[in-house]
Order: sequence, then C-alpha cells, then structure tokens
Amino acid sequence: MGQQQILLIVLGIIIVGIAIAISIQLFRQGAIDNKRDLLVNECNSLASMAIGYYKKPREFGGGGRSFLGWAIPGSMQSTTTGNYTITIIQQDELEITGTGTEVVTGEDSIEVRTTVTSDSYNTLVIR
Repeated sequence: MGQQQILLIVLGIIIVGIAIAISIQLFRQGAIDNKRDLLVNECNSLASMAIGYYKKPREFGGGGRSFLGWAIPGSMQSTTTGNYTITIIQQDELEITGTGTEVVTGEDSIEVRTTVTSDSYNTLVIR
C-alpha cells in the first residue's frame, strides 16, 4: 500500500508541474498579444491623425492633400507601449513603424508597420 501512495503522490506532482508550466506559457502569450494590440491601436491612432492632416487644407494647418510636412507628435514618438517612427513619407503615402518597448522573454520584441493612404490605412504585424 505504501508504494501505491508514493506513486500517486509522484503522479500528482508531475500533473501539477505540467499545469504550472502550461499556465506560465499561456500568461506570457497573453502578455505578448496584449502588447501587440496596444501597439497596433497606437499606430492606428497615428494613422488617423495623418489622414486628418492630409485632408485638412493648408490654410488651416493641414497638408492640403499631401502627407509631406506631417510629423508624429512629440508625445507620441515614444510611449510606454512603443517607439514610433516615419519610415516612408511621400505626397500620397506614409508608413509608420512601431516597435514595442517591453520585452517579456527576450524573444518577443514586437514590431508593426502601418501604411497610410489618403483615405485608409493598413497595419501589418512584422513580429
């Protein structure tokens, strides 16, 4: 009877260990997904600002149907979520790259790229 009890205790410890390992992995993945969503939301917000600039006439401080002259606001260049830069700026197209500032495991650096046109934007998750 003693060997059976030891076997059940060992089996219980193994099951609990596996459950803890799976829980840690799920938590890490959830944190990474959450950071990616925040980065995408901020890039989309910047894209909306850029489209607003594009559509606003020059007389009112806009681009007059051009992205040239638009810059990421100083308060949005570096946030707790990420760092944002303009990688391409042309008259009718703009590309914003966002890089996450927080790394959970050392291999989960997040980067997204948002391409903005005169009336729409598309966000692509790079990593």
